[in-house]
Amino acid sequence: MKKKIAVMALTFMLMPFFFIQGQTSDLGNWLIYFGNKKLNDSWNIHNEVQYRNYDAVGDLEQLLLRTGLGYSFNNNKSNVLLGYGYILSKNYINDTDKNSVNEHRIFQQFISKQEVGIVKLNHRYRFEQRFVESDFRLRFRYFLGINVPLQNKESGKNPLYLSAYNEIFLNTKSSVFDRNRLYGGFGLKLSEAVKIELGYMNQFFETSGRDQINIITFVNF
Repeated sequence: MKKKIAVMALTFMLMPFFFIQGQTSDLGNWLIYFGNKKLNDSWNIHNEVQYRNYDAVGDLEQLLLRTGLGYSFNNNKSNVLLGYGYILSKNYINDTDKNSVNEHRIFQQFISKQEVGIVKLNHRYRFEQRFVESDFRLRFRYFLGINVPLQNKESGKNPLYLSAYNEIFLNTKSSVFDRNRLYGGFGLKLSEAVKIELGYMNQFFETSGRDQINIITFVNF
């Protein structure tokens, strides 16, 4: 049964590669910080900052600030969270000019964690209520993440790992398919509290796509 779950998860992760072909993409850079403050055995505060650029650095595409209060149960294998996000987008209207779009976002999410041998699976279901300027939108997201250690030390400490995920975004009206994100990267666990990742992500829409180099820092405190 465990092998079947692992095969199904890997198949889901790899399927979007067939859709990437033919997408028009440009290479950008996302600098990402994820923080998690544990208040006690059950409650936690999530916080994150994402600085997204159209190119390597200096051409802002989007600034995202997000926080939330979460509650863990099922031996910390499950977590529910209520959160808020602020997003500033800088969209090109021609080759040189941009306009600013402000978004306030409320979201609810449920995270479920599994282990299949040495492979760790992370399922995240998120429902968003988006206030984009004067427009109101609803969106559902499903995220499947895989984490595989690349070492097998006798001490049990495996600092190097492989990380991959696929996340699909669905609207509740108009065009149902919003976007899909496919990511793969390498990570280094510096301590029990800090780890960093360097990875590549493709984000594609119905007729276009973008590629990003992601640099991610995770901090638990």
